[in-house]
Amino acid sequence: MEKYIIPHNFSVTKKRRSALKNHVAFLIWFTGLSGSGKSTIANELEKALFEKEIHTYLLDGDNVRKGLNNNLSFSPEDRSENIRRIAEVANLMIDAGLVVIASFVSPYKEDRENVKRIVGYDNFVEVFVNTPIEECERRDVKGLYAKARAGEIKNFTGINAPYEAPTVPDVEIDTTMVSVEEAVALILSAINRRFKM
Repeated sequence: MEKYIIPHNFSVTKKRRSALKNHVAFLIWFTGLSGSGKSTIANELEKALFEKEIHTYLLDGDNVRKGLNNNLSFSPEDRSENIRRIAEVANLMIDAGLVVIASFVSPYKEDRENVKRIVGYDNFVEVFVNTPIEECERRDVKGLYAKARAGEIKNFTGINAPYEAPTVPDVEIDTTMVSVEEAVALILSAINRRFKM
């Protein structure tokens, strides 16, 4: 069927959309254990970018798992498909001229590498929120880690499912050492060096 899909060359391109918005478009991908602080930092980063009149959209489990990916489980195969679909949506948003912020555990290196391939390596910024698991468990208001340790939750990353940490992220943050404000400043600095924003 793929051989019958012939792309149409549209007149309005990513470059033109970005020029209209007066900034480049790319993806900032947050990865880390549940409870590491990914969503908190991502939210504050979006606020900081919005204040700079950067057009953004934040993707996370709340707005993806309830709709687009509500048919997926937490099996390794479905986790990979979840990340693949998110990457495809992010790619469309980048084409629309947006700065996309994505906050997902995304435990597998190969899945994150696939995201890079989909959106383009030049469009990808990886933020590893490397908070120790002990701190993630301490913060766990929903009790998910305790349930996973009791065997009530299967395939829970860090307990009974693996997390493959990034080896060379663009930004690495340990939230036991760095405040949310400092984390946002580190990310903004990395983005500015790379994209001259």
